[in-house]
Amino acid sequence: MGDRKNRICPVKRAGSLDNRLRRWIHDPRKILSPYIKEGMTVMDLGCGPGFFSIDIAQMVGKSGRVIASDLQEGMLRKIRDKIHGTELDERITLHQCQENSIGVSEKVDFILAFYMVHEVPDQKKFFDEIVFLLKPEGKVLIAEPPFHVSKNAFEETVRIAQNAGLTPIERPKIFLSKAVLLQKS
Repeated sequence: MGDRKNRICPVKRAGSLDNRLRRWIHDPRKILSPYIKEGMTVMDLGCGPGFFSIDIAQMVGKSGRVIASDLQEGMLRKIRDKIHGTELDERITLHQCQENSIGVSEKVDFILAFYMVHEVPDQKKFFDEIVFLLKPEGKVLIAEPPFHVSKNAFEETVRIAQNAGLTPIERPKIFLSKAVLLQKS
């Protein structure tokens, strides 16, 4: 399990996950607007310092909800500090997942897993839990960094997801990413 800790981006490097350059490279609205609509319940899995969570909360509107989930309390604290006292405070629920479990029972319309699936030690268990969390016909967008995840490793992830009950429906083009949109069968 110590190996897993080394694979996770530490809180002290959170600034590299949430800055202007990244916003230009991975514009959350451009990437997510085809999939996220007002009123949805969306999980930002491995949310880090909230790079995507804030925009998702604005996209789902007042009738929607975001569950920002991360393994590290320090990352969740960064989001809490950003949204404290704003209208987003009521839309974003912070959830600290466990090392081997997401630990949420609420059903969601959409899950974003951006640059984090390669950090999951048991992908079969992970995707079984994803399928459980998704509403019927719910979708999950997975994007992985090409510098950490080979083409073969990514295709193995997709195969594991398919075996869990997710069907690939799109291969979106996301800069510096291998990506797949899957839907609950």
